[in-house]
Amino acid sequence: MKKLIVFVAVILFIAPCVFAAGQEAAKAPTKVPAKVADSQALAEKAKAEGKVTFYANMTSVEPILEDFGKKYGVKAEYTRLSTTKFIATILTEHAAGKLTADVLQAPMPVLEMLKEKGILASYTSPAAAGYPKWTNKDGKIQSFGIEYAALIYNKELVKPADVPKKYEDLTDPKWKGKIVMADPSSHPTTISWLIGLKENVIKSEAEWLKFLKGLAANKPMFVASFGPTPAPIESGEKLIGISMPKYIITKAPAPLDWARVSQPMMGTPRGMAITAGAPHPNASRLFVDYWLSKDAMKIMAEKVGEYVLAPGIYPPIAGIDKAKVIPIRELSDEEIKKWGGEFKKIFETP
Repeated sequence: MKKLIVFVAVILFIAPCVFAAGQEAAKAPTKVPAKVADSQALAEKAKAEGKVTFYANMTSVEPILEDFGKKYGVKAEYTRLSTTKFIATILTEHAAGKLTADVLQAPMPVLEMLKEKGILASYTSPAAAGYPKWTNKDGKIQSFGIEYAALIYNKELVKPADVPKKYEDLTDPKWKGKIVMADPSSHPTTISWLIGLKENVIKSEAEWLKFLKGLAANKPMFVASFGPTPAPIESGEKLIGISMPKYIITKAPAPLDWARVSQPMMGTPRGMAITAGAPHPNASRLFVDYWLSKDAMKIMAEKVGEYVLAPGIYPPIAGIDKAKVIPIRELSDEEIKKWGGEFKKIFETP
């Protein structure tokens, strides 16, 4: 009985102390992890700046810009520049002290040239932590996707047995007059893709030249870029083309599919960077962080059909997740000019 009385007395003595400690703990602020606090602080500063200006050569990026605006209350103003006009526009604005762009997205050779001119700022986004190591070599340019090319065909007009099993099948005479592709004498990505075949896929230069001549013999229709390639395939004017699988999504419900060849798909890396002296520096960093996030890359893959480099995210195109996709070497302006001239002769373009 005496032990019980002592136990009860101890409990009565301790209880107020525990209760008081609990109240103090409840009053104490919850400690926010450093990374979260930094992100929140950046978002507040970006919101105070009001907007971010984005110059890009990509199309159909509006879903990402809209989601960014809704999430952070910061307006993303988008200006599309074609690859051929990109460098001239940026250099002209920069020389005049009127470069309004905060963030640039362009093919890697374009960004490399702008980096050499001192136009790009240093920034390594924490959102790119899981990306392949090769995607950021210098702390200025970040690759986020690959502008992948493949053989696209009309699945209602091309029999399954006729779908190419390898790129060289395009030289089969049955495709004569039925192919569309971007002009190999002037379209930089197509020039790079053809050189990519030489350096990564076709075993010897002799076989590569044979492929080029066989493709030329089938008299492809030439258009200015990848953009116009799906339309003649969709209409049945042409049956197959060297194009981009993303059009299977963006042109849906067009009867398009891609040839699952045994060789790798190839493409040029897509990069982005912040401009030196960006008018909205905090909004710039926030925008890049968001762009590289899984949320944004999922939008880009699912709604735009892009092949992105965020791990585990693929466009909803049957079989793409099983494909081997490799980045091809970045050609210099001199190489583009040289090979464009060679292809002009081989393909007898006007």
